[in-house]
Amino acid sequence: MNNISKSDNHISVCICTYKRPQMLSNLLSKLQNQVTENLFTYSVVVVDNDTGQTGKKIVNNWQDKSSVKINYFCEVEQNIALARNKAVSNAEGNFIAFIDDDEFPENTWLINLLKTQWKYEAAGVLGPVKPYFETEPPQWIIKGKICERASFPTGTALKNYFDTRTGNVLFNKAIFTDQEKPFNPEFGLTGGEDVDFFGRMMKKGLAFVWCDEASVYEIVPPNRFTKKYYLKRALLRGGSNSKNSALLSMDTVKSVIAIIIYTTALPFFLLCGQYLFMKYLIKDCDHIGKVLGLLNYKIVTKR
Repeated sequence: MNNISKSDNHISVCICTYKRPQMLSNLLSKLQNQVTENLFTYSVVVVDNDTGQTGKKIVNNWQDKSSVKINYFCEVEQNIALARNKAVSNAEGNFIAFIDDDEFPENTWLINLLKTQWKYEAAGVLGPVKPYFETEPPQWIIKGKICERASFPTGTALKNYFDTRTGNVLFNKAIFTDQEKPFNPEFGLTGGEDVDFFGRMMKKGLAFVWCDEASVYEIVPPNRFTKKYYLKRALLRGGSNSKNSALLSMDTVKSVIAIIIYTTALPFFLLCGQYLFMKYLIKDCDHIGKVLGLLNYKIVTKR
């Protein structure tokens, strides 16, 4: 790392956005003061997946006052995979970071990701996505840890692609060199294009590690405080994950067993508390969505 000069390293922070202008503006604000220690420069690529270009005015406003370069593009076909591909194709420099438009980072986000990449020479580095509640959520969300995700010690090699996502990641841009469409458009309406990408890269032998110090925060608005929201999202997530599995596989057998166990235990969880009931009902729906997806039947088809 000591032999790498500032001019050699540039990170393109890629943001795919869809009809969240206020959240996008908040994110662009938080990206203004990333700590660099003169080890790298960075710029921002915004890809608007809304044909109405609801994010364009926000970007234009920030371009006039931003301390970092911001480029705006529009992907007219509503498809998150195509939006990600457009971001990659327009990224500058030798590293690409992805962050979601409903998130915002700590000011040491990029430098912690980059230092971890240098230390472990990984193809990519992922970090925690922590919930940020605008208002106090129901207790079943807090006690059930519904919005919390798995986290690992820094340097942990991620072996299971279901632990991956593009809500907080830094890639070595070289892994995209020979890929015209790195993210599969078949996942464009359901999501899961990121998990599919990581799965394919892992099968190629590429290594991805964790940086627990590179946190970002996901804004959880009150309209997500419903049981219906999380159950539909679990069914959709399970259906998307089914594309990475075969009907006759050990993975499918595990999901069937999980459905039987979770479904049988749900009445007991309900007696113990609503938060436990919801926590395991969501897990149940993940597996139900996956098995139904393998049978080409999907209850929820769009994000």
